[in-house]
Amino acid sequence: MDLSGPGTWHDQGMRIVDGGRARSIAVVAVLAACGLTAACAPPEPGRAEPEQGAASEGAPAALERFYTQTLDWGPCDSYDTDGTLAGTSLECARVDVPVDYDDPAGASAEIAISRSAASGDRLGSLLVNPGGPGASGLSLASVADGTEIGARFDVVGFDPRGVGASTPAIECLTDRENDERRARSEIDMSPDGIAETEKHRREYAQACAERTGSDVLAHVGTRDVVQDMDVIRAVLGDTRLNYLGYSYGTRLGSAYAEQFPDRVRAMILDGAVDPGQDPVDEVVEQAAGFQQAFDAFAADCMRTSACPLGDDPAQANARFQQLVEPLVTRPAATTDPRGLGYGDAITGVQQALYSPTLWGPLRGGLTSLARGTGDALLSLADLYEGRADDGTYSNINDAFNAVRCVDDPPVTDRAVAGESDMRYREAAPFLDDGRGTGQAPLDVCAFWSVPPTGEPHEIAVDGLPPVMVVSTTGDPATPYQAGVDLARQLGGTLLTYDGTQHTVVLDGVACVDEAAARYLEDPAASPPELRC
Repeated sequence: MDLSGPGTWHDQGMRIVDGGRARSIAVVAVLAACGLTAACAPPEPGRAEPEQGAASEGAPAALERFYTQTLDWGPCDSYDTDGTLAGTSLECARVDVPVDYDDPAGASAEIAISRSAASGDRLGSLLVNPGGPGASGLSLASVADGTEIGARFDVVGFDPRGVGASTPAIECLTDRENDERRARSEIDMSPDGIAETEKHRREYAQACAERTGSDVLAHVGTRDVVQDMDVIRAVLGDTRLNYLGYSYGTRLGSAYAEQFPDRVRAMILDGAVDPGQDPVDEVVEQAAGFQQAFDAFAADCMRTSACPLGDDPAQANARFQQLVEPLVTRPAATTDPRGLGYGDAITGVQQALYSPTLWGPLRGGLTSLARGTGDALLSLADLYEGRADDGTYSNINDAFNAVRCVDDPPVTDRAVAGESDMRYREAAPFLDDGRGTGQAPLDVCAFWSVPPTGEPHEIAVDGLPPVMVVSTTGDPATPYQAGVDLARQLGGTLLTYDGTQHTVVLDGVACVDEAAARYLEDPAASPPELRC
């Protein structure tokens, strides 16, 4: 797991691959990013680029050179940092932005963007983000290929600042150090165990500051990415933004709507993060969501003849801990010499609970673990952690920590940390290892080198066009109520999807996709509530 501590996961809507789309959070799809290599429709020969014109109006004079730059589109070969662009015909380009918007004459950063051109009568561009924070969004440009949305919009993905192919990149640990981090089981809640965990977290925060630079870390949060999104909108030639954000990508969307309400045309926020929610409460509710998903998985598993969790739903939590507890002191054998330790087993299970499409592989992984081998769960954990077959890592985990550590104030009160740990265990008993003491280590953000640039608050904005919020009743990572609350704050349409997965737009559910396409064509025509 990452260094954020018990109960904090990547918002994995970003990495689930399903129906040809890489989404967050979070996270995977069928063990190998199969959908990510789907070929994208090539741009039409001789297709004219949109003109910027009015798109850059309203930009501060000091930022004019960024808002009026010309894009140089070309092949994406040199942009592929995670193996998801191989075989695609997406176009890629780089957008210059200031590292610090308060000092536009200072250092610059480059934002990597990708494009799948509209195949029909073009309405404009649709900017998309898969979540994370920290997930690469370049491959997501193919998310709407072959759909009505893909016919009407150039779908544009981007790697947020510091992420993937964007530069300067966030860098904290080497590949070897990441393997070492994952091999540690930071579950000892005794005073000595807590001190040891905090030692590693201090060292991690120091490595991030030294290898990335505090001047960069101070400007990788949502506040700055929202400014980048407005520059991208302008250089694409759109006077107003069309946006589709998944999971943490909904926080980017709501923050953009708050800062630039008059520059929004249409916005779909799927798998909502409530910007007004206390971060500790958010973690506890997410834990409850994963317990709900685990219960659903266990019930499904027990319909088979040989479920590794047994045949009594009331014993599923205990049976799961019996399977993984021995890994604390003795990793399970794997073909890879690393073996499967306790932390990676938990991570692999979390990964698989994002979508029912992964329940089969999860059942197989737990069956193999009961027989003493851990290859399947290690593969799932590697997907979550961004580890490729050659042992190299993407920077998703480092970027995840860097962004969240500047987005919200850290917990520095040890009493709150201990209470949060106990609440987490109560909310997700399948993950409770029985070692709770009422004390817990401080999160890595408590040792971060730069102060936060944001804090939880409800959004109240005037002049915002209709926004569509999509929320799934059984979403494990972003609970349904967060979508209800966000739709209320934005005064937008709420589309409720009855299901058990994390995010759903452009996932092949006809009712949802048709509603999304109708909304993007005419945002004002969307009814206040929908259900699929």
